[in-house]
Amino acid sequence: MSSHTDHNTPSPAHTPNTRNSPSTSNSPGSSPHASGDAAVVVAVDGSDHSLRALDWALAAARSLGAPLTVAHVRPDALQLGGARIASLGRTPELPDTLLDALAADVGARAEGIAVRYASLDGSVVDALSAAAAGARLLVVGSRGRGGFASLLLGSTSRTLASSAPCPVVVVPHEARAASLEIGAGAGRVLLGLHIEETDDVVVEFAFEAARRRGVPLEVVTAYPVPPSPALLIGAPAPALQVPPPMPDETPELVDTTTRRQEERLRPFAARHPEVEVIPTVTPADAAGRLVDDSREAGLLVVGRHRRHRVETLLVGSVAHAVLHHASCPVAVVPPAQQP
Repeated sequence: MSSHTDHNTPSPAHTPNTRNSPSTSNSPGSSPHASGDAAVVVAVDGSDHSLRALDWALAAARSLGAPLTVAHVRPDALQLGGARIASLGRTPELPDTLLDALAADVGARAEGIAVRYASLDGSVVDALSAAAAGARLLVVGSRGRGGFASLLLGSTSRTLASSAPCPVVVVPHEARAASLEIGAGAGRVLLGLHIEETDDVVVEFAFEAARRRGVPLEVVTAYPVPPSPALLIGAPAPALQVPPPMPDETPELVDTTTRRQEERLRPFAARHPEVEVIPTVTPADAAGRLVDDSREAGLLVVGRHRRHRVETLLVGSVAHAVLHHASCPVAVVPPAQQP
């Protein structure tokens, strides 16, 4: 169970200790996971990575016309102190010094944006997932405090990307991204499309992002490459008969994949005629192409998949690769909730 102290303020001096639940309303035009006046929620912990995420979330909230919730999960020691005070029958009055310190800076840059500060209790993943229920986006840095500096993606960001109830944007650290622009100057939107598995809400999210930014949408789909007969041969054996070379199937595979990709995108392109679509098909490795193209992109969109009868939502190999190596922010979008 998580709780939070709400600071509805562009003013750092206003810090009431009312405890309630995060907003669960949403707004149209960004994600089917959200409607109404849903917030962009950004997780902060004081690390440089989370402060970059905060910069991106501020720009995203302004672009979307959405409120911003700055969420901080209090350290275990502070949570324990609050619990001990509460056990004495008193309401704990423990300030969240990180949010108090951020409020002045955020307030100065958040003109026209309704900003709320949420001090959360509980485990980091559970508390942030609860805060993101009904949100438009949950924005996190690639890593938080602690861990190994050499890691490209922290465990919290990875877990939230695979389990949060709304789209999660992971903002890469400075070594991988030179710009956090939101508009057309940031470059095109990339979509990793698996023709059978990518949910419609993921495709719609990408089209909406491109429309809002006024940039092209590049859609990358991989086609299977038949293995070389040499790779199918084990250790030499007297009875082994080497099959004749396989005919080159690449042109047919490219044509088939291109046609199926166009068919899948057709209804979305019809709804968004203003979005220029750049169809791309690539052999076998969609992740490599997406990572390469992310150097000139403003946002990379991939989906989470529901595998067969397994109830958990999984981040596939492509999403896993781009989360670790992409140069631009990566949006991981869950599929539509099933009734």
